[in-house]
Amino acid sequence: MSETSITIAPSEAAGPNSAAPLPGEEWVRPRPGRTGYRNDLLLALALAVATTISLVLFRVTGTYEDTPGWQSTLWVIGMTLPLAFRRRWPEAVAIVASLAFTVAFVFETGEMLFSQISLFVAIYSVGAWGRSRRVATVVRAIIVSGMLAWVFWQLIFYSAVQDYLPELPRDGALSPYLAYGLINIMTNLLYFGGAWFFGDAAYRSARARALLEQRTVELAEARERTQQQAVALERVRIARELHDVVAHHVSVMGVQAGAARRVLERDPAQASAALSLIEQNARSAVEELHLLLGALRSDQADTGTVPAHLSNSTRGVEQLADLVADAAAAGLPATLSIIGDARTLPGGVSLSVYRVAQEALTNTRKHGGGAATADVRVRYLPDAVELEVSDTGIGASGQQRTAAGSGLGQLGMRERVAAVGGTIELGPRPRGGYLVRARFPLPAVVSTSSTNGVSAVSTSSTNGVSAVSTSSTTGAPLIEPVEITTNESTENV
Repeated sequence: MSETSITIAPSEAAGPNSAAPLPGEEWVRPRPGRTGYRNDLLLALALAVATTISLVLFRVTGTYEDTPGWQSTLWVIGMTLPLAFRRRWPEAVAIVASLAFTVAFVFETGEMLFSQISLFVAIYSVGAWGRSRRVATVVRAIIVSGMLAWVFWQLIFYSAVQDYLPELPRDGALSPYLAYGLINIMTNLLYFGGAWFFGDAAYRSARARALLEQRTVELAEARERTQQQAVALERVRIARELHDVVAHHVSVMGVQAGAARRVLERDPAQASAALSLIEQNARSAVEELHLLLGALRSDQADTGTVPAHLSNSTRGVEQLADLVADAAAAGLPATLSIIGDARTLPGGVSLSVYRVAQEALTNTRKHGGGAATADVRVRYLPDAVELEVSDTGIGASGQQRTAAGSGLGQLGMRERVAAVGGTIELGPRPRGGYLVRARFPLPAVVSTSSTNGVSAVSTSSTNGVSAVSTSSTTGAPLIEPVEITTNESTENV
């Protein structure tokens, strides 16, 4: 008979047995639903009808024909109808069925066909639906041992009764009666062993299905959590990128707007140059925001083609010279030094170096004061790359800088560095100013000798900003020179 799938009734859906067992705990098979109990009732009624028909046929053949009808009726009821509760109380049903089966021989009533099927189903149900494996084992052991002991006793007792099966002689080492007894023993072993085995197999199958369903649910929940985390991380990344882009460009535009306002009447040409720089930064900010917001659109949306040099994925250490030049053009005297042998960095590390430097320079412009200068240094070590951004600002101290702003900039720097396994230090310098030092681990490489391990990009001017240049004795410059010229002092630009 095919068992119904594991279905938890509404009243038992929240019970402790509906979940998979924890390690070291015994799994308890949940009860079937109403459909399962209805199927058990139909099975019991079908076996009762079939047993009744078989009983009538046996009585017609002369077997147990003298048994009163009411006794046979009670036996049919006791042998079959308890199977309607075989999955609710399997142990009790098996005991009742075993006693009814024994009564059929002791009181010479019943039949020998469907009653054996009923007993098989009862013993099978103990193994398949028992709530406790220990109780199920004990109950089945008692029933099977009792039945086998009864078979042995009958064979031994009737071996001395010559009138019982007189056609089977008892003489010889392997007499016909002994062969008959061995056949009975093997038949009963197969019968009870099959009921025991298939019951345990059904229980193991149900447990495997429950574990599989539980793992499927856990995997679905884990997948949903992973998707939610991915969305949250992507939102954090986009928010961080937006903060970096907006803070950098807006701070530059603010400085230039102030300079243009101060020189508008006495030097319209210089004011026009400042306004041109504002326009340039505004366009650059819009293009970068366009790239970032494109990540929020659907996959079917057409985001257009973006120049490679403007893509966020290409921003990294190679663009630090442009970043320093932009800071210098915005009125912040800055230098860039490359220390060590430059090499290709992983994309995530390179972008993090660029963004940390960008945020540090932005903070210097916002909090360092008008006379502040900045120094950006990149050190290539055998197993890491370090970024150091220091300034000589005389404005707000470290704690005041954090209090003056939202603190999201420093938080973003920490998260960026931590995301690639690095460390970062932020705080005021003992001799004045502010220092941001980040270290990003890299795969170790074999160091090479160099006549000069330092190549520098510096800015120098008597009136503020005039040029950014590179120098190195190792060969080609690491960063292309960028020419920037101004006519006014730092205080006016």
